[in-house]
Amino acid sequence: MDYAHITATFRDLALKAGAEIMAVYASDDFGAEAKADDSPVTRADLAADRVICAGLASALPGIPVVTEEQAASHQIDADTFILVDPLDGTKEFIKRRGEFTVNIALVEQGVPTRGVVYAPAKERLFYTQPDGQSVEEIGGAPRALTVSVPDNDALIVVASKSHRDQATDDYIARYRVADMRSAGSSLKFCLVAAGEADFYPRLGRTMEWDTAAGDAVLRGAGGRMIRFDDHTDYVYGKPGYENVFFIATAPGVALQKG
Repeated sequence: MDYAHITATFRDLALKAGAEIMAVYASDDFGAEAKADDSPVTRADLAADRVICAGLASALPGIPVVTEEQAASHQIDADTFILVDPLDGTKEFIKRRGEFTVNIALVEQGVPTRGVVYAPAKERLFYTQPDGQSVEEIGGAPRALTVSVPDNDALIVVASKSHRDQATDDYIARYRVADMRSAGSSLKFCLVAAGEADFYPRLGRTMEWDTAAGDAVLRGAGGRMIRFDDHTDYVYGKPGYENVFFIATAPGVALQKG
């Protein structure tokens, strides 16, 4: 696998997709519609998806692509594939909160090994380098990411901004928390990867394309994404690409099982 080529391709396409998204973000008409599952989709989702899928087909033609916005791709069954969420956090986009991301990940044997997360409105770009180490690119220079060394008597927790619920709050209440942060989309993974939060519990429905890129960035920074129920390592390529509840964490957090 040519990881240098994959890294360059993912990074380039995330930036191009981000530009498409921001062009719609600056307009007066998002073209928002409801999909079959009642989740929203906008012109920005579709424009970003076109850019990414065309670029992947050209640069990495031998790797199947599963993307949120193309239902036919959800039937792919492969050990190695690319997962795409062209605009994660569409609700944040519609509300003009800025916390939405472009997500592209390479999955190999159930593991997201390389990925990019780009938050164009916040100008934050996170990705795994060819060697698997995660970085945040700031001003053109990559800065290595490393998860925190948590203080279990004063934890920093990040949770969803649009999907927070009582079950999540009840679970977080079982810890000694010094600071509680909210963030949208896959940025929550990146905050843990960057050491800006210690862990992120998600007790709600998500899909694999929502999490794979952030998971790759987290792993490349020394963190883990585990199942909420039994704390085993997370596996991708499940039938229907639907996730179970999970926790994204730095390894030093004394986690409690649900």
